[in-house]
Amino acid sequence: MKGVVLAGGSGSRLYPLTKITNKHLLPIYDKPMIYYPIQTLVDAGIDDILIVTGGKNAGDFLRLLANGKEFGLSHLNFTYQEGEGGIADALALAEHFADGGKFCVILGDNIVERNIRGAADEFRAQDRGARILLKQVPDAERFGVAEIRGDRIIGIEEKPARPKSNYAVTGIYMYDATVFEKIRTLVPSARNELEITDVNNAYIREGSMTFSNLEGWWTDAGTFDSLLRATNLVAKTRHSDAAMEFPEAPAPAR
Repeated sequence: MKGVVLAGGSGSRLYPLTKITNKHLLPIYDKPMIYYPIQTLVDAGIDDILIVTGGKNAGDFLRLLANGKEFGLSHLNFTYQEGEGGIADALALAEHFADGGKFCVILGDNIVERNIRGAADEFRAQDRGARILLKQVPDAERFGVAEIRGDRIIGIEEKPARPKSNYAVTGIYMYDATVFEKIRTLVPSARNELEITDVNNAYIREGSMTFSNLEGWWTDAGTFDSLLRATNLVAKTRHSDAAMEFPEAPAPAR
């Protein structure tokens, strides 16, 4: 299974931080934001990865990432999104890369605590269709929200005023090659974008959408508040891991 990181867009909600750089090159604690989704894919056993970027700073990704040596990779692929046509529009650029096979998509500003290898393996074993990762949140109205009946998703509503569940759709999606046919049938939304929620609902209508629950914390980093939250979560995790690896010696007896 291949991997795709979507790292285009203007990052307007983070202006003026994004006045001279791409949002996904901003720091999250001790690493550039783009490092985290790439590492998530690598940890899931995915080593053939495409970076979709855009804007005036696309070349900086190549200078920063090169061929992915820091992630144990021998090669990285890059493509360029012209304009801002939405997530599904950016995803359409991966059709040649996917080459008829399955792949995992992660939004470049999504950061997770735990490994998603289990969900990736379940999708590898899945005959067809799609799999998305859900997370229970207290503020579901901020996200795409999955309506669940039994063990099935029966619909996804984008940023509903009255959510039908507290299961947010995270920015991690796994698709078979029919996703590109579905994208070609989309019409732009009121935001003049091709919406990923419409893609997911197309899979739901044909009965081929499955889901996994994401363990550990999850956040995006697309606003000032969420950028700070992501940094604090990563810092807390780093310090917790270090404390477990190097516990303090007990104080000497007196």
